[in-house]
Amino acid sequence: MPTTKEFTVLLEDRPGTLGRICRTLADRNVNILAFQSLPIGGKGIFRFVADNPMTAKTVLDSEKTTYLETEIAQVKTTHRPGELARMAARLGEANININYAYCGLETGTNTPLVFFGVTEVARAIPILEQAAAAA
Repeated sequence: MPTTKEFTVLLEDRPGTLGRICRTLADRNVNILAFQSLPIGGKGIFRFVADNPMTAKTVLDSEKTTYLETEIAQVKTTHRPGELARMAARLGEANININYAYCGLETGTNTPLVFFGVTEVARAIPILEQAAAAA
């Protein structure tokens, strides 16, 4: 299970802003595998994982978009009750804090993917690999 690049984009919290940035990415053939969007203090926070991080970064730079690029943990899982609970519990047992998490689908297979923004990505990877293998 790899780490992956996540982009956290700061947007104006107004109609059409999210659609514009997603359209710009799509026009450059960037597929968004997973995302999370929420308002905070008059702004919008848009986190996403793309199938082509290099192109996504180029698009964000060309649009003069304010963003952060972060390594996060990514795990393939099965679609059944208790999988998220098992992974989250294993991280908790290792005293790794989950700051946030969200889901998406693997391109071509529609296999569920879970993305974890955790305090210690390098430590989380083997724990999540073991949890996925135990499924």
